[in-house]
Amino acid sequence: MRLLLVRHAETPANVDFLLDTTVPGPGLTALGERQAARLPVALADEDIEAVYASTMLRTQLTAGPLAAARGLPVTVRDGIREVSAGELELLPGESEQGLRYMRTVFAWAAGDTGLRMPGGESGAEVLARYDAVVAEAADREAGTVALVSHGAAIRLWTAARADNVDVPFATAHRLANTGVVILEGSPADGWKALTWAGATVTPAGESGPTGRALEGTG
Repeated sequence: MRLLLVRHAETPANVDFLLDTTVPGPGLTALGERQAARLPVALADEDIEAVYASTMLRTQLTAGPLAAARGLPVTVRDGIREVSAGELELLPGESEQGLRYMRTVFAWAAGDTGLRMPGGESGAEVLARYDAVVAEAADREAGTVALVSHGAAIRLWTAARADNVDVPFATAHRLANTGVVILEGSPADGWKALTWAGATVTPAGESGPTGRALEGTG
């Protein structure tokens, strides 16, 4: 199975660098609308057979043009929504308290899944809900599925589940709005990341971008 994890297009909270994780959340900026409109062209070479979005408005608005271009419905699932910020909601992402959000997310990716976001979810809960949607998509037996999701959730899940992406890589690599991580595999056999925002992901020790680090919070 080929799995495309697509970050949603730009929102007002992205412009202001705020942790905005409540459902349904804001819509898109004018730039975000243009980004969503360009997504069908950016993914024109992908034989997408199903399109999923989270319960957050921004992912559904991002997924809409892609699904329409392929004549597909948008399947909405809560499991791929953003990691809840809990008590950190609407704090600036670059503030000391805001930085605690991503530190917690990457602690989960490193295996400390019992840790809980202040006033929010544990890593085990987030990964379980995300895994459930991926498993549902895999059960469709579609060759390629696009999941329009969120920056922190995508980086967490990929670092936790892809064999060739580790925490330092996910920490160093922000995913821009409508950025895509492409993976191959299955829930039973595991996952391998092929590209991250267009750059090839290779095991450590091989040439090119590696599963250890490049550069760049979702």
